[in-house]
Parts: sequence; C-alpha cells; structure tokens
Amino acid sequence: MVLNPGTDPAVPPIEGLADTPYWTNRDVVRLTELPGSMLVIGGGAIGVELAQALHAFGVEVTILEMAPRLLPPEEPEAAAALEKALSAAGIRIHTDVSIGSVSYADGGFTVDLGDQTVTGDKLLVAAGRKPQFEDLGLDTVGLDPEAGSLDTDERMRVTEGLWAIGDVTGKGAFTHMSMYQAAIAVRDILGQDGPPADYRAVPRVTFTHPEVASVGLSEAQAEEQGLDVRTALVEDLGARGWIAKQEGLVKLVADREREILVGATVVGHAAGEILSMLSTAVHAEVPVPTLRSMPYAYPTLHRSIESAVGRLDLS
Repeated sequence: MVLNPGTDPAVPPIEGLADTPYWTNRDVVRLTELPGSMLVIGGGAIGVELAQALHAFGVEVTILEMAPRLLPPEEPEAAAALEKALSAAGIRIHTDVSIGSVSYADGGFTVDLGDQTVTGDKLLVAAGRKPQFEDLGLDTVGLDPEAGSLDTDERMRVTEGLWAIGDVTGKGAFTHMSMYQAAIAVRDILGQDGPPADYRAVPRVTFTHPEVASVGLSEAQAEEQGLDVRTALVEDLGARGWIAKQEGLVKLVADREREILVGATVVGHAAGEILSMLSTAVHAEVPVPTLRSMPYAYPTLHRSIESAVGRLDLS
C-alpha cells in the first residue's frame, strides 16, 4: 500500500474566523465573479501567488503575514525583492502582525490587528497545509493519526508493506516531490535497483512576478547545521549587458571546507529556469572552482550565476 493522501488547507485558530464565509485556495480557483477587494491571511507561496493573480484582474488586495517578512522560509533578500515588487504594483502588505479576531457583517470582513483594523469584501486564508490523515486508519498499524508527517526511510517505506510519498512525508509540499518519491517507491516495491531518496537539492519556485526560486539550504539553515558558510550576492540579472536590463538577484550559499554550493536562490524573470543549473551544482556537489572556470553563454540571464560565483570568497 502506498499512501499519498495530500493535504488540506490549514486554518489558524483565530477568534471568529470559523464563523465567517472565508475562502481557501480551493475556493479562489472556482471563482466566476471577482470581488472588489480581498484580504489574504498568509504571505507564503500560496498567499502571494493568489494575491498577485487576483490583483492583476483588478482586485484590491491586502496581505497579512504574522512573520517579519513575506515567504518566511526563503532568503530575506528574496523576500525583500518580492515585497518591493508587490508594493510597487499596489498590493498592500502588513508583516509582523498579530491577528486578534475576524468578523463578518454586511457582506464584508473586518480583521483586528490590535493597533488597527483592515476590511475587505472577501477573505482568503492561505496559512499553510495540513496532512489528510483523518479516516485512514493509521492507528491500526501503530502510527499516530495526529502526527504532522509520516517518517519514511530512504526507500519511502513507513512500515512493513506500507510506503508513503508526497506532502505527508514532510519533505516538501511540491508536485515534483511526490513524483520523485513515487519513482523511488515503485522501484522498491518491484525490487528494482536505483538511488535512494536524497533531499539535499530540493528545488522550489514561487510563481509570482518576479519568480522566487531556490534550492538546498538557506544561509540560516546552513549555519544551523554548523557549516563554515560563505555567501555571494548579485543584486541584478543584468549579465546581458546592453541587450536588456533585468532586475533580480542571485544568492549562493557555499560550504567553505568542501568548496561546494549547498544552496542557492534566484529572483527575477524565469528564475525557476535559471535555477536548474544551480540545482545540478548542489545535487552533484560540483566544485566551486569548476563553476568559476567554465564558460557561460552570452547574452543570457544565467550569466548572473557567473558573476555570483566570481564573488564567492572561499579563502
């Protein structure tokens, strides 16, 4: 048996919220009419993607994020770049907020932030996801149905005869993670050889404009693991010279001792495509000197990686 039950939208225990007709991401994608304004609780990937999409259709959007910045798991430089772009487009952003209560009356929502209140015609709750563990019978095989995820080994095995893949493994709520783990589980079930699960270079992309793409460890995560961290930052993608100007950034995170990249972030147009080279470098542990000595095609956006690698001091 292979479990891949997916996740449900997580709803925070905010006073009054449960008594209102709030939306989740599942409701938003079924819209047939646009509201005049929308409040978004949550500045993670789902929140900012849907906020920007609805704003592009003319909806007035306000994002409410309880963390100090948007996209909390990403590099602070990436979050700052995205916030600048969203703000410039006219999206209102409140970070580091404490939501006291939510109320609904006369066809509109009011959110109490303590020092102020914000209002909107609709409210989108985009505060993360939770595993769909209800009614699976996990307790019948000795597993905790209240757990946040299922522990798997490198072949995706949970217990004898039971495998798990996808969001419920806690390795990243991405479609490509589910596909990657599915291939490993199938090989194990069929008794076929193949590489075990390796999560050192999991790529992720937030599909906003500009895109925010990253792979591996952030600077903070690398430091938490005790690595001798070195970073490099290029705050534009202007490596195409006079051909075109392109705003964005590339940040590299390296382990000085091993002279390899352990993480990278790209912000800008086609950032998810630019990231592919960096994902390969992190996964294959390509030495930084090799990245520094290779030629980069001109005029391309990925030449900004050459600039970032050139700034990486491993001495």
